[in-house]
Amino acid sequence: MLAHYLAMATDIVLAAPTPDPPIPNPAPAAPAGLDELGNLFISWMKWILRVGGLGGLLACGIMMAVGRRNRSSFAADGAAGIPWVLGGLTLGAAGALIVGAVM
Repeated sequence: MLAHYLAMATDIVLAAPTPDPPIPNPAPAAPAGLDELGNLFISWMKWILRVGGLGGLLACGIMMAVGRRNRSSFAADGAAGIPWVLGGLTLGAAGALIVGAVM
């Protein structure tokens, strides 16, 4: 019974008419004069990501060094921050690949 309904649904989907004029799907293009500005903005964001990542790792290291004696929770908080910093750096580095794969 289920196979019958699945076959009927497949027939309906496959028999769906295509639009008379095909739907346009042009490649992305920057507005006139904004191409260089867009690249400049992206390069600034990458620079901020690198500086923030370095600062985050340094902060985690400082927390681990300072919290070594009698403040173990402070050291643990520093160690727990390392995966978050590395995750953010990884996401930022792979951002263009992810957007390209989705689009």
